Amino acid sequence: MPRPALRSRSLRRIYVKLPSGKTAIHYERKKNDIPKCAMCKKPLHGVKTNFLHKYGKSEKRPERPFGGYLCSSCLAQLIKAMVRQ
Repeated sequence: MPRPALRSRSLRRIYVKLPSGKTAIHYERKKNDIPKCAMCKKPLHGVKTNFLHKYGKSEKRPERPFGGYLCSSCLAQLIKAMVRQ
């Protein structure tokens, strides 16, 4: 049985076949999904995905309104729509 820290389902299990023919389990952190724009669902650029605890708040996403939530083209459409009203 693996040690208690590895029994958590927050770690991904990778089954590796060893040269002896036995199967070993390697544990690694799960990767986060690519962040997507809330309106058009395209991948967001400039947004970090993995190991966010290593970065400061300003490094994780763009420093603009709706940064990390909307892409720049959708934000431009939203601002134009708000100005027109």
